[in-house]
Amino acid sequence: MQTIAETAPQPKAMLWAGRIVTGIVIAFMIFDVGIKLIEMDVVREGMMRLGYPLRLASGFEIGVIEAICLILYIIPRTSVLGAILLTAVMGGAIASHLRVGDPLPSHTLFGVYLGVLIWAGIYLRNPRLRDLIPVQTSN
Repeated sequence: MQTIAETAPQPKAMLWAGRIVTGIVIAFMIFDVGIKLIEMDVVREGMMRLGYPLRLASGFEIGVIEAICLILYIIPRTSVLGAILLTAVMGGAIASHLRVGDPLPSHTLFGVYLGVLIWAGIYLRNPRLRDLIPVQTSN
């Protein structure tokens, strides 16, 4: 029995584009997780401004959740699950910024921008995902 990956060759340019986009996402998320895990003052101030209670203001708990999701995203076998979970995390960030009235293009929609990159990277790297969610062409 042939798998989808065996029947559809992966163009090298698409694979490398996916790796580059994924690398950008991973680099940003490592930075984001890092500043939350070392409990920087800028994170504490930002979390308090967003209305999180003092016990969560360090961002440590969210940093741990993001780290777990990122690890799942990095591992090829669990990358789709990681992308789904990271999308959920971005949804929470979007809701937090929307609730306090932060600027739409720079703050509130940043989670959308990152979510698009998360899925673009995996879509370009994973032919099975492209087969599952094909780009439709007009006839």
